[in-house]
Amino acid sequence: MQPDWIGWISSAVLIATLVRQIVKQARSPDQEGVSSWLFIGQCAASLGFVVYSVLLDNWVFVVTNSCLLATALVGQMLAWRNRRSNGQGKAS
Repeated sequence: MQPDWIGWISSAVLIATLVRQIVKQARSPDQEGVSSWLFIGQCAASLGFVVYSVLLDNWVFVVTNSCLLATALVGQMLAWRNRRSNGQGKAS
C-alpha cells in the first residue's frame, strides 16, 4: 500500500491553513506583526525544498513546497500593499 495519500492529506491541511491565514491578512489593515524576514526565509526554504523534492522525484513534496512558496509570495505582496496603503512605511 502506498503511503502517498497521507502526504497528500497532510499537504491539503497545511495549504488550507495557510490560505486561511492569507485571507485573514488580506482583510486586516494592521500589518505590524508581519515580518518580511519570515516571508524571505520561507521563500528561500521552500525553493530549496522544491528543488530537493524534484531531485528525489517526490511529487507530494514538489506540489506542497510549490504551494508554500506561492503562499509566501502572496503574503509578502499583501503585507507590502497594506503597509503602503496604511502609510506604515518600510517593511520590518
